[in-house]
Amino acid sequence: MPSSGKDGPNPAPLAGLRVVEMAGIGPVPLAGLMLSEMGAQVLRVERLAKDQAFLVVPPEYDLDRHGRSILRVDLKRPEGVGLVLRLIGNADCLIEGFRPGVMERLGLGPDAALARNPGLVYGRMTGFGQDGPLAARAGHDLTYLALSGALHAIGPADGKPVPPLNLVADYGGGTMFLLVGLLAALFERGRSGRGQVVDAAMVDGASMLAAPFFAFLAAGFWKDRRGENLLDSGAPFYDTYATADGRHVAVACLEPQFFAEFARLLPLEPRFAQAQYDQSLWPAMRAAIAARIGERSRDEWATLFEGTDACVAPVLSLAEAPHHRHARARAAHADVGPMTRPRPAPRFSRSPSRLSGPPSTDPAQALAAFGISATEAEELASTGIVGR
Repeated sequence: MPSSGKDGPNPAPLAGLRVVEMAGIGPVPLAGLMLSEMGAQVLRVERLAKDQAFLVVPPEYDLDRHGRSILRVDLKRPEGVGLVLRLIGNADCLIEGFRPGVMERLGLGPDAALARNPGLVYGRMTGFGQDGPLAARAGHDLTYLALSGALHAIGPADGKPVPPLNLVADYGGGTMFLLVGLLAALFERGRSGRGQVVDAAMVDGASMLAAPFFAFLAAGFWKDRRGENLLDSGAPFYDTYATADGRHVAVACLEPQFFAEFARLLPLEPRFAQAQYDQSLWPAMRAAIAARIGERSRDEWATLFEGTDACVAPVLSLAEAPHHRHARARAAHADVGPMTRPRPAPRFSRSPSRLSGPPSTDPAQALAAFGISATEAEELASTGIVGR
């Protein structure tokens, strides 16, 4: 499997796991990348005639394909579908992100796959899930986040809801819940010997991420209005502030001891410092903090608060983040070809993940890992069932 960097003295945690990834965009490819970097052998099956993509990423930057073997298959021919079923027969997991019914129409749905391989864990990623009145509808991260209740809570009190990139529903509620489901089903298979279908819906995952806030709301600790609560910028000591150079710092000193440190270093008037949770003072406290922080640059504040427990951090850009001294000390990012990207997470003490590189596009190599000989691979290529 293509990789860069050292794998370490021990195999990665998922070494020996075989995964078939049906090509797509968004949360499923990120799951494929993470599985591959934790040691799984991931074979990405792409259509022979590529679908039109709205964003074409050059190969050296395309993390949707890094770390895998790529196999282009003609899924319009029975021989192509039969080949994928053979691959499934030698796999531990399959992951796909099509609308409900697409895999069934291809002849690769759960019934066909589990008939071929009863131990298969079949991971399905959709926006709305495999059933329900919206199951067949199109959508994106923002669509699912809107229906989860979480989007309503993100943004200023006097403004509109703000899209948090596509981190919450796509990658948080999608990728991460798909991975949790796959690993849980694999663990259960160790007891039962049987595979099963994992139905990972992004709207479900985004809702689950917000579970604590549903609890706060039910308990009366949370107002169902944006920008009026402790963690949604309602509190002046949990917000971002503009600095003299037009950049920002993040202030997150929730606990009294951390707020006291913040108030001492800023400094903040005693009437505010001694009454952190007096909400009648919050508007004036916010104005005082904003005025003070506006007097210096972002990096001046970062220097002042560095090494303290005031919970103040500079708001770094994506380009800046890899160069922060903490990120450098932990080697949190790495260069892969022309690209700087985060290293795999989480970290393992004994069986480290590996940093993937560009994919292998040799069909013979991809097929060999799933038990298909070089002679047959050449025949499949020569007859156009797979791309060269």
